[in-house]
Amino acid sequence: MIFHETTLKDAMLIDPEPRGDDRGFFARMMCRAEFSRHGLIGDFVQHNMSVSRLRGTVRGLHFQRGTDVEAKLVRCLNGELYDVIVDLRGGSPTYLRHEGFVLTAESRRMLYVPPGFAHGFQTLTDDCEAFYAVSAAYAPASEGGLRHDDPLLGIAWPLPVTVLSPKDASWPLLRPDSPAPF
Repeated sequence: MIFHETTLKDAMLIDPEPRGDDRGFFARMMCRAEFSRHGLIGDFVQHNMSVSRLRGTVRGLHFQRGTDVEAKLVRCLNGELYDVIVDLRGGSPTYLRHEGFVLTAESRRMLYVPPGFAHGFQTLTDDCEAFYAVSAAYAPASEGGLRHDDPLLGIAWPLPVTVLSPKDASWPLLRPDSPAPF
């Protein structure tokens, strides 16, 4: 695997290193030892998937607090998505900064989302399928979220938003004086 730093502290893009022959190829998608060498969490307790029927769908921006804080490893299995992460760690030099990445089924590129980050994505194609491994099981009482259109974040989504859940539309807006969630 090839690990690429992002502009956000502790977040990584990960490319598989395919080893091929006339049958096709083989590539590792996760290796606990390699993750550990890069300072990343490599113990994932739950694997999730989502399928979004319509291009322009936004899912997120989600996070979990307290003992249920989680790292995520995200990959697009079908289609293309624009994945956004926001650093919510109060002591981080990249606090409240965000970065977006295009993940495609064709590239097989993955995004490692560290604990203390909000995560969401917009589908760039119809019938987009995302897979993500998480280091903590879903805990509704620990769930939090950010609005996709929060002016304090200023995220430039590549497409008009076509579908958004009522829950994701109702997250409160950030305030400059809000305490850091982490």
